[in-house]
Amino acid sequence: MTEQPSPSPSRGDLADHPGVTRVRAALAAAGVPDRVVVLDEHARTAAEAAASLGVGPAQIASSLVFLATPHGGGGPFPVLVLASGAHRVDTALVAGVLGVAAVGRATPDDVRAATGYAIGGVAPVGHPRPLPTLVDADLAGHEQVWAAAGHPRTVFPTSHDELVRLTGGTSAVVAAGPAR
Repeated sequence: MTEQPSPSPSRGDLADHPGVTRVRAALAAAGVPDRVVVLDEHARTAAEAAASLGVGPAQIASSLVFLATPHGGGGPFPVLVLASGAHRVDTALVAGVLGVAAVGRATPDDVRAATGYAIGGVAPVGHPRPLPTLVDADLAGHEQVWAAAGHPRTVFPTSHDELVRLTGGTSAVVAAGPAR
């Protein structure tokens, strides 16, 4: 793996923030060492996170929640897509991979209900219940990627394969065409 920033000391109790604590517990339960890094600034977008870490947006695993509507009726259900920060997710592609009628963006309330996190700090782990998860296949092109760790100022280094393992997800193409 490439060199990474050293974990910063707790700033304003971020080490004890409930979202960060859930991420650390989920990582520990999966046998992943605590590598949570506290950033100097909020990183609510992939571009902000990449700038803070000195990496390209393609190395940011953005956690995006969508609502999938099944064929033949039934209520929509939440789906987590871990997309390269260089991509705009193609909802038609995601719907095809999932075999559902449609996929649309979730509201902030939907995101919090599904993941327990607010937008900007949605981690790929530590949710109230498992979510169907797709991991952007393009993330596999990077030895190290960064994912949110439960707060807009916390992230952790990981890899495509580790994200698939941690989430029980499926690697998939989630964006068409060139990066945004």
